Amino acid sequence: MSETILNFLPLTTEQQQRFDTTAQGHTQLYFGDSSYGTGADVPEAVLEQASVIIGNPPRELIRRAKALRWLQTSSAGVNAYTAPGILPEGCILSSASGAYGISVAEHMFAMLLSLMKRLPAYRDQQFGGVWQDLGPARTLHNARVLCVGTGDLGSTFAKYCQALGAHTIGLRRDASKAAEGIAEMHSMSRLDELLPLADVVALNVPEEPDTINLFDRSRLERMKPDAILLNGGRGSAIDCEALADVLATGHLWGAALDVTAPEPLSADHKLWQQSRAIITPHSAGGDHLDLTLTRIVEIALDNLGRYLAGETLRNRMR
Repeated sequence: MSETILNFLPLTTEQQQRFDTTAQGHTQLYFGDSSYGTGADVPEAVLEQASVIIGNPPRELIRRAKALRWLQTSSAGVNAYTAPGILPEGCILSSASGAYGISVAEHMFAMLLSLMKRLPAYRDQQFGGVWQDLGPARTLHNARVLCVGTGDLGSTFAKYCQALGAHTIGLRRDASKAAEGIAEMHSMSRLDELLPLADVVALNVPEEPDTINLFDRSRLERMKPDAILLNGGRGSAIDCEALADVLATGHLWGAALDVTAPEPLSADHKLWQQSRAIITPHSAGGDHLDLTLTRIVEIALDNLGRYLAGETLRNRMR
C-alpha cells in the first residue's frame, strides 16, 4: 500500500534525502520550519490523503487527517494528541522519547549546582555592587539523590550526579527494571518513605492522573528541611502554590523548575518572588541543542523504516 507522508521536521537537505531514501516508492511531502511546522500551508486535499504524519503540527490539523494511520511526534510527551477525537480510531502513536535526555538533564544539573553554590544570590548581589560571602554551600559528594521517574531524562541526570559522587536512588512503577545511573531502584509506592532521606529530589514524570500534584503541600513538608527540589518533567507534578508557601517558611534549601502549573505562572504568582527558587520557561528541552534535533530525526527515520516494513515501532504509546 502506498503511503502519503507529511513531514513537519525542520530538516537539512541531507536529512531530507535520507527520509526520501527510507520512504522510496511512497509520497513524502515536507512542511517543516524552525518551529517544527505550523501546518498552515498544507492543502486540504493533501491532508485528506495523509496516512503518516511526522512531527508536532497543531491538533486541529491532526483532527482533519481522517485517513491517518500513524503519528510520529517530535516530542517525548504525547498528551496533546491523546484526547478523544484527535486521532482517528486505530491510529498508531509513537514519540521521540530518548531525544531529550542530554538537553534536559544538563539543564537540571546546571540549576542544581547553581542552587548548591548560591549562584543566583551572588548574581543578585553583583547587580547591587555587593561583595559579601553568603555562607555555607552544598555538594553532591555523598549526597542522596532521589530520581522520581527514571526514563531517559531521569537516568541521564542520575549519571551526571553519580559523576560527582552522589548516591542515586530511583523510583519507577516497575522496580525490577534497571536504569543507567541508578544505584538502587524502588517502586513508586516507597516515595513517602524515601523522601525524608533525600538531599536532592529530581522529578521527571509524565502527566498522568496519579502524577498530578504528586508533590502537594504534605509531600513538600515531608522533604528534608535543607533538601533541593527539581522538576524537568511536567509542571503538574508540583503544586506551585504550596511550593511558594513552603519556601516562604524557610523549608527546603531551594527549588528549580523548568516547568510549572499553570504554564506560564501568572505575573503575580508568589513563586516568582521566592529568592531560593529558579524558574526557567520550559526551555530545557525543545530545539535548543542541535543534538536534540539530530536524535529526533534518527528516531523518526528508524521508525519510518520499521513502519513501512511492518515491524514493531520504538516508543509506541498506543
